[in-house]
This record gives sequence, C-alpha cells and structure tokens, in this order.
Amino acid sequence: MVGLLLAVWFGIASAATPEQAVLRVENVTCPACSITIEKALAKVPGTSKPHIDTRTATVTVTFDSDLTSLTAIAKAITDAGFPAKVKANGG
Repeated sequence: MVGLLLAVWFGIASAATPEQAVLRVENVTCPACSITIEKALAKVPGTSKPHIDTRTATVTVTFDSDLTSLTAIAKAITDAGFPAKVKANGG
C-alpha cells in the first residue's frame, strides 16, 4: 500500500505543468472553422482546452510539453487548412 501511495505521489510530483500558447491563424471566419481546428487538436496528444477566437484569428491551447510541442500544434492547425504561427509576446 505504501508503495502504491509513493508511486502515485511521485507521478503527481513529476507531472508536467500545463503550458498555454496563443497562435495566430489564417482563414478562420466561422464556427465551422472552429470545429475543424478543435478536431485537429484533439488528435494531438497532450492538448486540451482549445479556444478559437474568430474575431481575433487566434487559437489558445493548453498543452503538456512532455507529450507535444508548439511545432506539432501549429502543424496540426495548418494541416487542417488554417496556417498557424505562434503569437510573439506582445504582438
């Protein structure tokens, strides 16, 4: 029992802190675009909580950097038909 508790504790302690990224996307104009991007991100391991803002043409996504990268996220969105680039700080 103690071993199980230690394993769980170490697993929680070593879990990566989720990161958040904002990407600029092109061609996002409607709710259907948002659904397409959400489906594309659902296929990328470690991503969650995507928020697509068609007004500002941005996608905000939470991800686990141990399971995926910003490059993989941007590629998935781009491959879905919406060219994406990580938004620079302040820009």
